[in-house]
Amino acid sequence: MTITYEWRGGFDNVAVSALHAEGFNHPTPDVDWSTRVQRHSLGWVCARDDGDLVGFVNVVWDGGVHAFILDTVVAGGSRRSGIGAELVVEAARQAREAGCTWLHVDFEDDLRPFYFDACGFTPTTAGLIAL
Repeated sequence: MTITYEWRGGFDNVAVSALHAEGFNHPTPDVDWSTRVQRHSLGWVCARDDGDLVGFVNVVWDGGVHAFILDTVVAGGSRRSGIGAELVVEAARQAREAGCTWLHVDFEDDLRPFYFDACGFTPTTAGLIAL
């Protein structure tokens, strides 16, 4: 398995929707991911195995120094192989090159080992309002 990573790489909306549905255990959404990320994101990273999309992460930002990781997802058959961590490494590198000085992420408790141990995030105090 040779995985390639591409910043702001082209992708098919159907492939990202299928990957997202599998990764987050919900029905496959009908989302125009391409328009969404072009409009709101600093960039995104696509991971491919022999051309097939096996990973994706979206990096949104405030237009200044704060970037945010959203929807880190890896195909089920490719998980626990380091792809997710490499997606985040590339996202962080690109955010840094864009002049960001902070990279934020929100996640559920079961993902603490991934984000803290594998990706190097540190715990912070944050707030949230459910809307």
